[in-house]
Amino acid sequence: MLELKLIHQGKVRDLYAAGEKYLLLVSSDRISAFDFILPTPVPGKGAILNKISSFWFSRTAGIIKNHIVSTDIDDIRRQVQAPAGFDWEYLRGRAMLVHRARRVDFECVVRGYITGSGWKEYLKQGSVCGIKLPAGLKEAQKLPEPIFTPTTKADQGHDENVSFETMAAALPAGLAERIREKSLALYNFGAEHAEKAGIILADTKFEFGLLDGELILIDEALTPDSSRFWDASKYTVGSSPASYDKQYVRDWLEGSGWDKKSAPPGLPAEVVQGTLKKYEEAFNKITEAG
Repeated sequence: MLELKLIHQGKVRDLYAAGEKYLLLVSSDRISAFDFILPTPVPGKGAILNKISSFWFSRTAGIIKNHIVSTDIDDIRRQVQAPAGFDWEYLRGRAMLVHRARRVDFECVVRGYITGSGWKEYLKQGSVCGIKLPAGLKEAQKLPEPIFTPTTKADQGHDENVSFETMAAALPAGLAERIREKSLALYNFGAEHAEKAGIILADTKFEFGLLDGELILIDEALTPDSSRFWDASKYTVGSSPASYDKQYVRDWLEGSGWDKKSAPPGLPAEVVQGTLKKYEEAFNKITEAG
């Protein structure tokens, strides 16, 4: 039996070592924004995130292998020995047993539309993460082609945008190129599927690891926490579109008067319920599209 040991609590996920070769990844109901964990959880959010990731991991396995061993909590329970009092029922639907890989310490962002921090940079410099773009683009406009914009991977505080050349210099020869290729392929696959569901995948981020020297996809995949999902029926160029992700929470925080430096405020019940509804809509539309 593999013994469980809590080794890390991230902004959203709890990470347990399960022996030396595996990890148990648990999606909590915590929600973060502007690099802060908010004091108010969104009940049920973790299970939705886990199910969406599982859906995408299954469907993208032909593009790149991933870290999944099992998402069946009864199967996991037969393999893992937990501490006394461990709440297995809480984990149902929100946990996955995964291979323990050596993480590549970059977040791999793919942008298909110009929005968010990329839009702000473009207004000032005509570029996104140092990549020059055509003049005259409008907010939320589709880019001529998706662009790969890596960031450093920060467990605490802000991730920092870096050039592809900086990433390539920090990794073994050829690895950054493979990561870029796979990131773009994953984005294109996700965007095409989302389009069938009436959703625009504006941008997303991936994480990768090395397992026995092979590049694999890890962490989460194409969730509302790691992506911008827009309602295609309400999309218009030139304004911030209606979204299915935690932009709903960000927008409320922006208008709350919070200084983004002190402890964040609690979320009102209507924001919690509205956020959960957005996540549920995204999950249902994406999975029902096939």
